[in-house]
Amino acid sequence: MTSLPLKTSINSTHSLLISRAENQPNKNHIHAQLAVNSARKFGGLDRRTVMGDVYCADCKRMTEVVFDHAAGDTVCSECGLVLESHSIDETSEWRTFANESGDNDPVRVGGPTNPLLTDGGLSTVISKPNGTTSDFLTSSLGRWQNRGSNPDRSLILAFKSIATMSDRLGLVATIKDRANEIYKKVEDQKSSRGRNQDAILAACLYIACRQEDKPRTVKEICSVANGATKKEIGRAKEYIMKQLELENGQSVEIGTIHAGDFMRRFCSNLGMGNQTVKAAQEAVRKAEEFDIRRSPISIAAAVIYIVTQLSDDKKPLKDVSLATGVAEGTIRNSYKDLYPHLSKIIPNWYAQEDDLKNLCSP
Repeated sequence: MTSLPLKTSINSTHSLLISRAENQPNKNHIHAQLAVNSARKFGGLDRRTVMGDVYCADCKRMTEVVFDHAAGDTVCSECGLVLESHSIDETSEWRTFANESGDNDPVRVGGPTNPLLTDGGLSTVISKPNGTTSDFLTSSLGRWQNRGSNPDRSLILAFKSIATMSDRLGLVATIKDRANEIYKKVEDQKSSRGRNQDAILAACLYIACRQEDKPRTVKEICSVANGATKKEIGRAKEYIMKQLELENGQSVEIGTIHAGDFMRRFCSNLGMGNQTVKAAQEAVRKAEEFDIRRSPISIAAAVIYIVTQLSDDKKPLKDVSLATGVAEGTIRNSYKDLYPHLSKIIPNWYAQEDDLKNLCSP
């Protein structure tokens, strides 16, 4: 029998069924008694609903049925015939299976399977003692488990570190999963021992961002890398690239960085308006047409500085430097390189020729 659409909830189902059941003829005595029993059962329940019309084999017509969520029975409201019993409720169930600690956390299942782990991430972990009478047994089981060798222990810790860094940077799950895959490939080669693991994990995340076309600056990665420096992350990145090339037998593409990849995030850090952000994005696209020997991040910072100087809400150079992570001197040098091309870079709808002349010369 197919699932029935929910029609409405009732509060007096038990009285309705009892009255109908008591008025049944003798030939339906058994079914009537079922209705009485079901109705009495409903009387102590909160989850009982009247469903849509269903054909009843006893009544020989379409009748309303009542579904008892606790017993899983679908009962005819006319004759009390149980049309379906022990139905499986496929809706969400949020009862709390907490221990004696008073914790109301409804979580009762583990995480999803992880194909990067040997057991798929479905192994059992003994929790720490929580102050109950079963402390001795729990602690003993935990000690025995810790003594056992877990081949995935280092991977689990590494994946947790990558997840923490991803959360702090606000990265999507696809980037985190890609970083986990990269680290697993490097770890399988058993050649990363003795190296700075924090730098290795940060470099995996940096490469994953590049491959997913959501690049982050090395400085941004460094800010969440648990003490790893930019130089260490850079060395780790080169090491990982070589390891991946050895495994694949060919060069690994990590994508090209464009200044436009950072614009929206940098502009958001500065709290710029929509029109100013639109002008900055259009200007940085035009700037890429010129041969400006600067890094994309430096060009993005310089364009943001120029656009804000042409707006009513001018941003000081110090604020632009803090929001983009580019040194003030680097922004000045990039501004100097962009200055001769301003008339072709800045959109006409945003600033006129006279406005550009008012900008300070480098």
